[in-house]
Amino acid sequence: MPDDGTRELLRWGSSIVGTGLLAVLLLETVLGGFTRTGATTNSGWFALIVALMCLPFGGLLLTLGVAKWLRNRAIARRG
Repeated sequence: MPDDGTRELLRWGSSIVGTGLLAVLLLETVLGGFTRTGATTNSGWFALIVALMCLPFGGLLLTLGVAKWLRNRAIARRG
């Protein structure tokens, strides 16, 4: 099957989601955590912003990559 970008979507989607999860982990453990009103430190705010950008965008890329991978797999089985 020719390269249709599925591997790149999976690779970038998983790395962006991983970055978001790392930001959340650092926010909770090292950077002071967050409360109802937001993060408690300046670096915590930065980690929160990174997480809130990376998790939805990376999740969408990862979902698209998985959908393309499943479609390519179904096409390969049929023909």
